[in-house]
Amino acid sequence: AWLVLYFRGNGVVPDPISIPVGYAVLFTGVALEAGALWEGAGRTGWRRITYPLLGLAIAAFFACYFIDEMGLRVVAGALILGACYLSGAAALAVGWKDGSMLRRFIVIATTVLGLLVAARGVLVLTMPGGWGWLSNGLLQAMSSAAFYLLMLLGGFGYLLLSREQLQQELARLSVIDPLTELPNRRGFFDKLAPWLALARRPGVPTALVLLDLDNFKRVNDSYGHPAGDAVLREVIEVCKKQLRDSDQLGRLVGVEFALLLPRTGVAEALLVAERMRLAIAGGAIKTERAMISMTASFGVTVIRSDDSSVSLFKRADEALQLAKQGGRNCVVEADIPQLVTS
Repeated sequence: AWLVLYFRGNGVVPDPISIPVGYAVLFTGVALEAGALWEGAGRTGWRRITYPLLGLAIAAFFACYFIDEMGLRVVAGALILGACYLSGAAALAVGWKDGSMLRRFIVIATTVLGLLVAARGVLVLTMPGGWGWLSNGLLQAMSSAAFYLLMLLGGFGYLLLSREQLQQELARLSVIDPLTELPNRRGFFDKLAPWLALARRPGVPTALVLLDLDNFKRVNDSYGHPAGDAVLREVIEVCKKQLRDSDQLGRLVGVEFALLLPRTGVAEALLVAERMRLAIAGGAIKTERAMISMTASFGVTVIRSDDSSVSLFKRADEALQLAKQGGRNCVVEADIPQLVTS
């Protein structure tokens, strides 16, 4: 767009061609930039709205140019560009509450600058002679500066936003298991930490359940890793149906999982584990190669006031090993020693 307008300034391309074509390309670029922001915000239907409006805007600009080359052209150009930038700002504002400071700054800056660009068109339309000290020449200079800043913001600002989003995704992946979308070992321990601290206060205890899928290696060996992955995902979905929203399931390693049951005593935790065991064993899982039946072993304990993560998991793991030694596909309660107080 700027290249076409540059040739117009040098007299290479006549105005009746360079101005309509240059501005049409400029409008298209800014509108598609706003559309890309709406796509990033998850609004995939932006094309159905943007393309017809863009066509109408370009047609209106052509009409304004040929009716009044200086007056209406300025009004139409400023209003169309301002509307496109404000649309982009609205797309970035989606999820404002959870947005970062950088994102909010770009939204505010784009809104202010977009309004300044549009203000030139409004002033030319309503007050052709200017408004007090705010002459058309001054507003044109301010509008041009705002447009230049918007281009810089659109380049560097969105690069910084992309970098920020990449960092957020890397941070998420550091605590999430990509196969099951559950917290990994690190993520689960992060969620466990506050409940360990709360256990030092009197009140309803919090339970920990360890579960391990029985003989899972045979699934990978017999049917392949894709089938094993499908089984894992299906088992997780089955388990989630037995849990409350506040319960937290995590994948520790391989096919060993941990379940945190906030404000749950050992009796209730045993019932939850038994429901999960029955749900896993109760139905075959369909994969591309076969229907696969699975069972799981469970070790259950509650957090004591003197527990560390090491002692807590040691106790739960001992119960899990007893479940495996006892024939698998069962739930075992950990032996919790009495707390000695002085």
